[in-house]
Amino acid sequence: MSMLQNAYDYIVVGAGSAGCTLAARLTEDPNIRVALIEAGGKDNSLMVRMPAGVGSLISDEGPYNWGFWTAPQKHLNNRKLWWPRGKGWGGSSSINGMIYIRGHAGDYDQWRQMGLSGWGYDDVLPYFRKSETLDKGADEFHGGDGPLHVSSPSATDPLYQAFFEAGKALGHPYTPDFNSAQQEGVGPYQLTIRDGERWSASFAYLHPALDRPNLEVISAGRVTKLLVTGQRVTGIEYVSGKRGMPEQLFADGEVLLCAGAVQSPQILQLSGLGKADDLKAHGIDVVADIPGIGANLQDHLDISIVHKCTQKITAYSQQSGLKKLGVGLNYLLRKKGPGRDNFLQAGAFLKSREGLDRPDIQLHFVNAAMIDHGKGDADFDGFTIHACQLRPESRGTIGLQSADPFADPLIDANYLDSQEDMRVMREAVKMSRDIAQHAAFDAYRGEEILPDVPPQSDADIDAFIRAKSETIYHPIGTVRMGADDAAPLDENLKLRGFEGLRVVDASVMPTLIGGNTNAPTIMIAEKTADLLKTGRPVSAPQMVTA
Repeated sequence: MSMLQNAYDYIVVGAGSAGCTLAARLTEDPNIRVALIEAGGKDNSLMVRMPAGVGSLISDEGPYNWGFWTAPQKHLNNRKLWWPRGKGWGGSSSINGMIYIRGHAGDYDQWRQMGLSGWGYDDVLPYFRKSETLDKGADEFHGGDGPLHVSSPSATDPLYQAFFEAGKALGHPYTPDFNSAQQEGVGPYQLTIRDGERWSASFAYLHPALDRPNLEVISAGRVTKLLVTGQRVTGIEYVSGKRGMPEQLFADGEVLLCAGAVQSPQILQLSGLGKADDLKAHGIDVVADIPGIGANLQDHLDISIVHKCTQKITAYSQQSGLKKLGVGLNYLLRKKGPGRDNFLQAGAFLKSREGLDRPDIQLHFVNAAMIDHGKGDADFDGFTIHACQLRPESRGTIGLQSADPFADPLIDANYLDSQEDMRVMREAVKMSRDIAQHAAFDAYRGEEILPDVPPQSDADIDAFIRAKSETIYHPIGTVRMGADDAAPLDENLKLRGFEGLRVVDASVMPTLIGGNTNAPTIMIAEKTADLLKTGRPVSAPQMVTA
């Protein structure tokens, strides 16, 4: 990388899934100068590269995890919830579960029906395909030569097979590819793993672009605010390291804010862009009163069903105690053994009731006992069924706790504010327990750990959900795009009323898609990169819809 001037065509804020994608795609044109700035550091840890390291990355605050906590959640017994978010190159794609899911075709057609032309399923499918190399090869749904390598695991372990057999016996279809023509059913997850290595957005996009002379990457640079002159965003102010002297970078073209659903609204608010009364309360000069910034927060609330396993065939027996060192060495020296496994190869998309046009429940089946994001002491063989509601009606907010840019943002997800959300979660518990209690698990099922007391009524299930539910790590929507004037962004992700700024990350989604959010975030960045380079997205051929 060559050092550039402090003026660029584009400044990309955040080296997460969207930022890495944008930086790589834009610098394919040697005439486009890009600065990519990231608050964290490089992704050179074995724990990041090794899929089995996911548990420690999610459960602990450290160099790769911001480790946020929510405000007390009034519908969850006033509990504060742990919110892991990725920090450093790759962002959350460097600490996530490596599940490759796009959501349902109807999710994107809904965006188009909301007035967002260019965001229907036929419009976005070419970008999913452009980003992807599927190990099985390209077809009408999948790409074969994109940067993001996606694997199709065998999911032949006995517990995964028991999960599939239980699901089919209970009347759910078997779906071999959730990202193809049908989402509903039980089946294996495709994974962002390449040859036993986590294939984050950083490995897929950023690392191959590092030698380009028109790209500068600034690590450990905390953006404290945007620079605004009149109705134009001209650059950023940032601090290197721990509270050093402020420095500035300027963009001749645009600032592309890619700090994620939590920190993109925080940076905007610190810059005087947000709900005026809230900004004034923190002594921040109001540049523009935009109440939609920080509003519309949506997330997938998750509840876990956990059982002990009567056979020593789970992640615990493979890598507990002194075995953990051997797993790490075997992976480091030979890239062999359990280190290659994320222990999460099976899942399901189910409907909570008849008459729905798409699934509203997602299950993640883990070949391990996961309690409280792995923070709990699970010193036994076990298995977990994570169940989340895909399309919550509840809406929360991201705000400021302080005008100090180094302070954590105020996160209030407002989970279960809607009774419909509780109904779906209740059904998710029942369906998960039905699967776990099915005869297919008889050879493996031990004591039920969660719920710790078997529920006897809907009221008991509701109490269990309020006491034990947690995030499954999919916040979106806090700087939404929309056709209405209340939406902070237009359909091209430009901040209304301003020049020189786009927001490009999960915060722009108007509604939560039905699945994991990493692949859709990369798609959004791919689409935006095309728009910036050519002035228009690629033509959208007619595709078979899922």
